[in-house]
Amino acid sequence: MAGPARPRLGPAFANVFTANLSSSLGDGVARVAAPLLAVRLTDDPFLVSGIAAAALLPWLFFAIPAGILLDRIDRRHALALANGVRTALALGLVALAWTDTLTIWFLYAVVFLYGAFETVYDGAIRAVVPSIVRPADLPRANSRIEAGEITVQNFLSAPLTSALFAVAVVVPLGVGAATYAAAFVLAFFLPAAAAGEHRSDPARGTPVRWYRQTADGFRFIWGHPMLRPLWLLSTVVGICFSAATATLVLYVLERLGVPEGWFGAFMLAGALGSLLAAAVATPLKDRFRSGPVMAVANLVTPTMLVLIGLFPVVPVAAAGLAIGFGGTTVWNVHVMSLRQAVIPSRLLGRVHGTWRTLLWGVMPLGSFLGGLLARIDLTTPLVVGGGLAVATGLVGFRFLARLPNPEDVAPTPSAPDAVDAVGAVPAPAKNALPAEDR
Repeated sequence: MAGPARPRLGPAFANVFTANLSSSLGDGVARVAAPLLAVRLTDDPFLVSGIAAAALLPWLFFAIPAGILLDRIDRRHALALANGVRTALALGLVALAWTDTLTIWFLYAVVFLYGAFETVYDGAIRAVVPSIVRPADLPRANSRIEAGEITVQNFLSAPLTSALFAVAVVVPLGVGAATYAAAFVLAFFLPAAAAGEHRSDPARGTPVRWYRQTADGFRFIWGHPMLRPLWLLSTVVGICFSAATATLVLYVLERLGVPEGWFGAFMLAGALGSLLAAAVATPLKDRFRSGPVMAVANLVTPTMLVLIGLFPVVPVAAAGLAIGFGGTTVWNVHVMSLRQAVIPSRLLGRVHGTWRTLLWGVMPLGSFLGGLLARIDLTTPLVVGGGLAVATGLVGFRFLARLPNPEDVAPTPSAPDAVDAVGAVPAPAKNALPAEDR
């Protein structure tokens, strides 16, 4: 017998979902075009790996300021700002490519600036979702967002970008600029629920200085018995993963022998795995709980990376990408849903920014290490990075397996509004972990 029908996520979520699709299409074009441009500009694996580092390095410097901004302004305006600037950057890249003046260093600069404003966009879109759906619906909402991003970034933008890239570089770059421009316009039609809160001290009626909020996210994470170990574990695995995949484009083109024009089509194997994983992420949670699902997913992806490195043939690589990317998608859905359920709305920007500052801020180190390992052999980053991530996943397996579902997490106390005035963060609920951890 079929279970009761789930309630709809509502028109507000539909608006957010549609706007994110347009921006995600631009992201897909950029993520395929940047490494392909780098390969045309240099044959040094270390410089190619630097593109991934340049994209992630802004998280180290700008994620916390972006989070503070998101908690102080209307988040619709933040989305518009991010996509407006990224439109201008994409048009600048078109001009450089058109005039044949693009160098690897110009590409580094554009990718870095793009990443800087991605910190604003990513934090804003993640902060909007928990304000318009119930905690129990967070995995389903995040699954749909992941599925939409996967569809447009991989099934649409990846093969299209690769094919057009082989004909004329400026065409896919121009498409990317147009999609960001469309997302810029759509941002103004998002619901007002996206507005930030607590820009002043309610007790004194005085504005809160932004620099007094820089440590709020860190104090909240570090004082939370679930978020602190999850943050550290995610960071270690992230470094290993970035090392393993930094030169994946070279591995696919040179070791596997996939033609440049077919690179995007080949990566569809991973996209298919991710899309299927997004569809089953919520049913898996309903059947096994979020914790066990996350623990297994955290082992599946790095194991596949090791197998891809040990067996450098197209069928193994395609299957490994499908399963590994699927594991990553399941992990992303559930870790984001747990964080959204635990973090108060007024702190979402700062906590999310702090989380990404460490997690994504140190991943460029992994990318550079991957580039150095690739100078030994293109399979070495996959085997070494993936192997270290497997070891880390085994160490954290028991902790992850005990994590609760988002709807089972007790809300964090929200009475002390002084978090914005004096930097104090309310203590997490004692029952924020499952019963056996109380």
